[in-house]
Amino acid sequence: MKIIIAYLYYNLLNFHGENGNIKILKKVLEDQGINVMVKFLAIDEEIEFEKYDLIYMGSLDSNNEEIIIKHLTKYKKEIIKAIKNKKFFLITGNTLDIFGSHIIKGHHRIKGLNIFDYYIKRENINFTDESLFTSKLISEKIIGFQKQNSLLFNNKYPLFEVIMGIGQNTLSNKEGIHYKNFFATYLTGPFLIRNPYFTIYFVKSLVLNLNQNFIFKPFNLDYEIEAYNYYLNYNYGKIK
Repeated sequence: MKIIIAYLYYNLLNFHGENGNIKILKKVLEDQGINVMVKFLAIDEEIEFEKYDLIYMGSLDSNNEEIIIKHLTKYKKEIIKAIKNKKFFLITGNTLDIFGSHIIKGHHRIKGLNIFDYYIKRENINFTDESLFTSKLISEKIIGFQKQNSLLFNNKYPLFEVIMGIGQNTLSNKEGIHYKNFFATYLTGPFLIRNPYFTIYFVKSLVLNLNQNFIFKPFNLDYEIEAYNYYLNYNYGKIK
């Protein structure tokens, strides 16, 4: 079995070390005996969405977002088709902003890709915090680091629910976007390494989407699980 991952704009969207997410996905899939190819695509390269099994995008610098929106706009029909056909997307950090209808920055309004109905308001203050979440997808808690200056409105498809963190100080405790196999979260950095149980869920979903009869081996994430449990117990032991 072979899985092709497209890492879009890898040279621009690695603001907080998100390439760690690609590394652990590759490792976990290869541990299952799956051949993994990662296509690193820059802004001047063509994107063939139908050829990839997973499209990944990390955090962006807001100075680059209009360039990326402009480049992706010509692929809007292909992106919508891919999402409808349950192609997997994983978007981390504030890159999820560009998939909404528009971004409001003071008196300036930036047109997004308009893949989803939500919209973004940028604030003059950065929300930065370690946060804790629940998810309907797995029973284990989600941990992660948020660094954002965006508020997301009209979110019909939240990925997580905030227990502690930024969401408590905003208009909603809803975090991220989950629609079909489109996953997006404001969590930055190596999010998957920090959340091994979510990684197992994500990898199983990705593989079974391609081969429903695939037989999994035990997942070798003992160190990641040990680190996760230590962090959770040390910081959130009373509410775990």
